Amino acid sequence: MRVLLTSFLAFVMAACATGGEVMKVEEDVAYRLAAGDGVMVTIFAEPDLTGPYRINELGTLELPLAGSIQAAGLTTDELQTKIREAYLGRYLQDPRVSVEVSDPRPVYILGEVNQPGEYEYGEAMTVMQAVAKAGGFTYRANRSVFYVLHHAGEEEKKYKLTATTMLQPGDTIRIVQRFF
Repeated sequence: MRVLLTSFLAFVMAACATGGEVMKVEEDVAYRLAAGDGVMVTIFAEPDLTGPYRINELGTLELPLAGSIQAAGLTTDELQTKIREAYLGRYLQDPRVSVEVSDPRPVYILGEVNQPGEYEYGEAMTVMQAVAKAGGFTYRANRSVFYVLHHAGEEEKKYKLTATTMLQPGDTIRIVQRFF
């Protein structure tokens, strides 16, 4: 009887776990560039090529002489390599390139916060910091889970809300109502 009851409880718990699964947010995700990001490209000893640029809606960066370079989906290190290769030999002998994100995409927060809207992304921004920027939770807010639609994602995902849950630029966060 005890074995049967234990098996039944294990079956019920497994069935419940799959329905409302809460995912853990990946904490160490490399920043991937996307349309709308502003970057500062520095090509040492080349002031005419150095400056702020914005990744356009096609995901490319338009650079003098080098032309159009695909930037969306790359890290800053990968973009540095592509820019260096574009200039190397054709226009510059040994280009030394640096790329920094100067103006990341904003984050959006919806639902049970006091001031939903678009907010400037800050480096290593957490969900709790975004909620604070949005005036805090409403009294109806569920403070244990949230939903996020990542910039390049197609569907919302449910995550457990912790003090260290990180965001990426372009994320849309939705805080839902709690059920009593």
